[in-house]
Amino acid sequence: MAELERRLQVLIDEKRYRRLEQQAAAEHRPVAALVRDALDLAYPDDTDDRRSAGLAFLALEPMPAADWAELKRDVLDASDPDR
Repeated sequence: MAELERRLQVLIDEKRYRRLEQQAAAEHRPVAALVRDALDLAYPDDTDDRRSAGLAFLALEPMPAADWAELKRDVLDASDPDR
C-alpha cells in the first residue's frame, strides 16, 4: 500500500456519513479506507488499467494461428488491393 502522506478534508451530509460508518463497521475497516477505495474506483490510475489489461491478455487461452508464410501473404494481400 502506498504511504499515506496527504490529508484531505471533505464535508458530507449526515446520511452519507451514516452509510459510510455502517459499511465500515460491516467490513471492520476505517471510513477513510472506504473513501480511498471509492476514489480509486471512480478515478483509476492508468497504470492499474494497463496492468489489468496485460494480466487479462496473458490469461487468455492460446489461439490457433496460421502458418507464418500464409499469414504474411494475407497481410500483404490486404495492404495491396492490386495484388
